[in-house]
Amino acid sequence: MTGLEVHQDEGLRETYAGEWQGLTNTEIRARYPEEYEAWAQGHPVRRGGGELAAEVADRAVPVVLAAVEKLPEDGTLVVVSHGGTIRTMIGRLLGLEPVLWERFGGLSNCCWSVLGQGVRGWRLLEHNAGTLPQPVIGDET
Repeated sequence: MTGLEVHQDEGLRETYAGEWQGLTNTEIRARYPEEYEAWAQGHPVRRGGGELAAEVADRAVPVVLAAVEKLPEDGTLVVVSHGGTIRTMIGRLLGLEPVLWERFGGLSNCCWSVLGQGVRGWRLLEHNAGTLPQPVIGDET
């Protein structure tokens, strides 16, 4: 045990995927082929009527930045969330356009990314660290 206090924030929740929630990749492809194809091509899509990646970043990044403001000098913040939410936060903090965020790939279970702040802003120091990358969607082909 670390003895550290844990704070929960709704802004760090998983991406809401509307009608896609709870479906396997195969089921999504069968029921929503055009929407899936647009999403797979990198177009901003409200998967199943859910959230856009930029909207996830809009709600998650302010939570992280507010927590960073409260850190002591040389403090460390640990953020635990869903891999997709973490990917959007990383992309936004690095100042990348949303269309590029998928290039980070999935974040495997129990893995982490490390960002640091420098004079030029945020930098990605490590990504998907902790184990060999595992498939994020088990039935993806």
